[in-house]
Amino acid sequence: MTIARPAKLAVTLAGALAALLLPTAAPAQAQSACSTATAAPADTQADAPAEGGADPEQARLRDARTAAFTERAGLGDFVHRFPAALCTTRSAAEAERLVDAWGEALWRAAVNRAQGRRTGGDLPARDDRPLYWTRLAMTVRLAQWRPDFTVDADRLRQRFEDASRGLRDNGFSGAPDVRRVFVSGFDPFGLDTELRRANPSGSAVLQLNGRRITLADGTRAEIRAVVLPVRYGDFDRGIVERAFGPRLAPGPRAADQITTISQGYPGLFTLEAWAGRARSADPYPDNVGALSGGTRDHPVTAPGLGPGAEFIATSLPAEEMTAVQQPFPVRLNSAVTEIPAGGDRPVDREDGPTPGSRAVAGGGGGYLSNEVAYRSNRLRLELAPDLPGGHLHTPVLTGLPALPDQLTGPDLERNEAAITDEVLDILRHATP
Repeated sequence: MTIARPAKLAVTLAGALAALLLPTAAPAQAQSACSTATAAPADTQADAPAEGGADPEQARLRDARTAAFTERAGLGDFVHRFPAALCTTRSAAEAERLVDAWGEALWRAAVNRAQGRRTGGDLPARDDRPLYWTRLAMTVRLAQWRPDFTVDADRLRQRFEDASRGLRDNGFSGAPDVRRVFVSGFDPFGLDTELRRANPSGSAVLQLNGRRITLADGTRAEIRAVVLPVRYGDFDRGIVERAFGPRLAPGPRAADQITTISQGYPGLFTLEAWAGRARSADPYPDNVGALSGGTRDHPVTAPGLGPGAEFIATSLPAEEMTAVQQPFPVRLNSAVTEIPAGGDRPVDREDGPTPGSRAVAGGGGGYLSNEVAYRSNRLRLELAPDLPGGHLHTPVLTGLPALPDQLTGPDLERNEAAITDEVLDILRHATP
């Protein structure tokens, strides 16, 4: 047990607890004596950062519906109290400890809410969108903060993001005779087309994080999870490796299996047989409007990748996992797109890559869902090659109400429940 030596640490922890224990304050009351930007208007999550402006992802917070996701999930105090907590810090080190603590508190609140241990608000517990919009609003508040000492703003944001996504203080318990399963999901995406979109992969992992389940062979398993951003830049800066590296390093608390999860195709689950090394999804952007630089005709290798094959095969137990067929069918997808050895044009293949070819797209395409599978399994082959790993695509979540001011509805909630319950069933069958 670590003993809290300085009194400063008590301030940091108290700041994190304030978001959970104090009554909701109006945004204007959240300001303190240190320099912060003007408080957010009542109908939006937050103003743009005072310097440099909001990035395209943060700019969506100007839509009043984003604040409704936070408030109607009972998470409003996180946004309202965060600026005042920042203003209690007196050094860069204190600020780092505070954003770690608040990020971890937000992650725990979202997990507890998804698993029915935290009440508040009228949005369904399974909804992943409140975590996304609350985290994003807090990053704007962090950018608005103007302390009277020097801080590395990019470093603070990364630490807060990592903590609020489950990358910190989220290790396995190490209980004997319990398998350790590590999974990842994603934020909502495609929000310029439909701001209310959810992502069932994020919903599923929030419901699974920390749970003990019984596998199909009767053994017990513990699941730990992270939710990853839909941003190329974060992948370039190693967020996948930061998430999976500690779980793949040898030791008594290392994972026994990894599965990356994302939203995929309408009406079915696909277990992807192959992950490709390339990015090729342009002109489809990420959540900040960035492009990968790679297209079907001109794929590119993602920055920061270590050495590895053009394609990596899944080592998950495909036969057992695809035995689950209700309520959605589960298929093994062996399709890839490659540039054959000696060729210069992409070729679609239904039965996997051919020797010496260059990757264009894995079964999950050339976007970040393919890349998380490649990065995590490239690292798996480096650190724990005998460990099973692969990627699962969920069905597309449908059922949003026709009226744009309605955030949820029975069809959406029923479909989300069906998908996330089947994710658990598929993982139960992932026994080698």
